[in-house]
Amino acid sequence: MKHPIKRALISVSDKEGIIPFALALHKAGVEIISTGGTAQLLKGADIPCRDVAEITQWAEMMDGRVKTLHPAIHGGLLARRDKPDHTQAMDTHNIPAIDLLVVNLYPFEAVLDQNLDNNTDGETDGDTDGETHIENIDIGGPAMIRGAAKN
Repeated sequence: MKHPIKRALISVSDKEGIIPFALALHKAGVEIISTGGTAQLLKGADIPCRDVAEITQWAEMMDGRVKTLHPAIHGGLLARRDKPDHTQAMDTHNIPAIDLLVVNLYPFEAVLDQNLDNNTDGETDGDTDGETHIENIDIGGPAMIRGAAKN
């Protein structure tokens, strides 16, 4: 069964083109939920959005590593609205349905390539312990994509 798009979650690393896209969603009456920097960018462009923390009732933590990894987000992506037990669980736990997911992943390969291209000695550019690489391994984005793919 198809559902109209009433609510979208936008969480993007590469923000190019996101303002006109989000504006079109807003003009179409779609409620927007967003994460950290994306939410700030949208609000700065006068596009209303709810921060993910408002949905989860938890602030981003651990330097942004944990923001969307929460039942209120994944329940909204995974719930099947044709199943009464799913919709009842959403109602019971105040989980909003998420109809559209807009996400792109952290640029892990680009960061890795950039560090390798900038060096001829085999060392990573100022990142001998791989911290930059580790911080560009996306966990929440792929988890949301997989959850949304089930619907």
